Amino acid sequence: MQALLADWKLILTMVCAAIAALAMIAYAFFRPAVDPYEAERKRRLHLNQIGRIAEGQVVELIEHPPESKEARKGFFNKSAHPLGDLGPRHLVSYSYAISGVTYHTAQDITGLEGQIRFDRLVAGQPASVKYDTSNPSDSIIVADDWSGLR
Repeated sequence: MQALLADWKLILTMVCAAIAALAMIAYAFFRPAVDPYEAERKRRLHLNQIGRIAEGQVVELIEHPPESKEARKGFFNKSAHPLGDLGPRHLVSYSYAISGVTYHTAQDITGLEGQIRFDRLVAGQPASVKYDTSNPSDSIIVADDWSGLR
């Protein structure tokens, strides 16, 4: 017992490390859930503010049917999405080139339908794309207050 008390600094360090590990595990389980729609809105806002514009081209408009309730189940049988969001999802697939590299991507434009005229949206249509200069694969074709579709 006296040998353990002689090395009290080591014991204190181990206790502090155990408490820190338990705190990290508790945070991982009990942290607030991130709303994916809010995260996407923040990403669009950020790219709209800092993005550089490049010329792109619409490849296609894709409409996904609503997900079933079983596909929407998350961890502990909780819904992964808000209950009111059961409608079809609209995606615009587009491509653009930066420094000789061609990027093909898609953006979920569900909720941004006010910025887009679907009757004028066709494959092959030219469009402006805003992209992050530090990560050119991160891009948008439509934001809350901007549209690159012509």
